[in-house]
Amino acid sequence: MKAEWTVAHMPGQTGRLVVVTGANGGLGRETCKALARAGATVVMACRDAGKGEAAAALIRAEVPGAKLEVVPLDLAKLASIRAFAAGFIQHHERLDLLINNAGIIGMPLRRTVDGFESMMATDCLGHFALTGLLLDRLMAASTARVVAVGTSSQPHGWGRIDPDDLNWQRRRFNSLRATLQAKLAFQLCTFELARRLAEQSRSQVAALVAHPGIADTDVSLAGPRVAGAMLKLRLLHGFNRVFTQPAAAGALPTLYAATDPAAHSGDYIGPDGFLELRGAPKRLKAGAIMRDRALAARLWACAEALTGVRYLSSGA
Repeated sequence: MKAEWTVAHMPGQTGRLVVVTGANGGLGRETCKALARAGATVVMACRDAGKGEAAAALIRAEVPGAKLEVVPLDLAKLASIRAFAAGFIQHHERLDLLINNAGIIGMPLRRTVDGFESMMATDCLGHFALTGLLLDRLMAASTARVVAVGTSSQPHGWGRIDPDDLNWQRRRFNSLRATLQAKLAFQLCTFELARRLAEQSRSQVAALVAHPGIADTDVSLAGPRVAGAMLKLRLLHGFNRVFTQPAAAGALPTLYAATDPAAHSGDYIGPDGFLELRGAPKRLKAGAIMRDRALAARLWACAEALTGVRYLSSGA
């Protein structure tokens, strides 16, 4: 890997078609901007189409001629995911790059219309379903990548996953534990995707996980806003101003995983600095829980059962 990898090292993306979820702000918008500047056509998948259009306008102001398309996608609703995928399949013959970036953290207990805990729905199950529904278009590309934007390996020792209670129907809900469970499950499913693609000789599609360290985005602020925890919100605002890196820097591991020829399926990419908090992209060793193949296989089966989207499985 090049020392201090930056967007200046990113290969040209002219002719590539990209989908980025959660594209209207923070890491998603910076990712879209960098890819558009490199020549890619970017489908900005956003829960709020108005915010998506505003983000696209900001990108076009900095990147004249940026090829952008804003399409509504609510990852917390299976019907929205199916509608997005059906529309994409109708209008596009291939997909070169799927960046599963959207995510929420620190939320109070909320259930989606499909009965899922909101963070598990948005961070993991929604992306699992979206990837499966778009897999044929990924396979139609000469080379394609799926990049999951996850979390640092540092808190993995605290994380626990209960495949039999992913949606907190039996256990007493805890927001931090639910956040870690959803993020870790998302990453485990992506590593399992890489293995299944390799086992089925679908080598033209790579699956990687990247994490941003800590970046100055709104993702950590949404939970306190929803819960009305104003003191916590003010503290997090202050923390972000002092300790986090800019969103553009936080997007670098994702961009490396998405575009650099040296990145390979199954890689885990994050910042090279102290505690993986900031720095240039670097290949990291995934935490023990993310290397648990038996757990990953159980999660895959659970995700198929919950979403009704089945792929890369025997009999699929």
